[in-house]
Amino acid sequence: MVERRKFYTSFHDLSPREYMYIPEGSLQTGKPGSFSKTEITHIIIAMLVLTIAFSFTLSPLYRFSLPTFVAAIPMAFLGIFTAFFVHELSHKFMAQKYGLWSEFRMYPLGLLLSLLLGIFTGYVFAAPGAVMFRGETKPFEMGRIAAAGPTANIITAAVTFPFSVWFFDASFAGFSVGGVIVFVCFVNAFLATFNLIPLGPLDGRKVLRWNEIAWFLLFTCAVLLVIANFYRGVILPL
Repeated sequence: MVERRKFYTSFHDLSPREYMYIPEGSLQTGKPGSFSKTEITHIIIAMLVLTIAFSFTLSPLYRFSLPTFVAAIPMAFLGIFTAFFVHELSHKFMAQKYGLWSEFRMYPLGLLLSLLLGIFTGYVFAAPGAVMFRGETKPFEMGRIAAAGPTANIITAAVTFPFSVWFFDASFAGFSVGGVIVFVCFVNAFLATFNLIPLGPLDGRKVLRWNEIAWFLLFTCAVLLVIANFYRGVILPL
């Protein structure tokens, strides 16, 4: 059986240097929900770097200082965990469901860029890494794997939105529970919308190629959630 090429389910391609992290040999599959030590290390590093970067992004809202930076860490961590981490794990678990070898690999250059932008500009263009998988895939499997990440973001945003409206304070003063919920909701809605754009290596292109109706429904839901966030008055520097 000839092995097909690797696919990447994030919005960038990994450089050839990342190939060293892929087990050599024929098809290798992991048990559903399994993690290797290498993968866990990559996840921890990516989460740590993005949390620091987003903490710098959030701090200027309150006139940056060390206390506000430290106070922003829990909000940044929850936003990163529920948005990027859950997004990538959704890709991973769906790929494992179809018997594919699937693991997250960080993108060092992307993480460095995210950190530098967060520190020096207050804005973050997050490119933490990608879930890599290999094996034989059918078109509908590829489409469902690609759709899994944005779907997880849409569900998270939809669940947190009613609470964000309830807790929302127009002044947005302080890192309150309401502020955390607002941030989590917006980041998930934004990430889902961005990844569903049907261009280049984005998830949207793979989903659209698989099922046009599924792509339209997912993209519509994501856009509506973003609009709802802005209508509520949420404007965050992402």
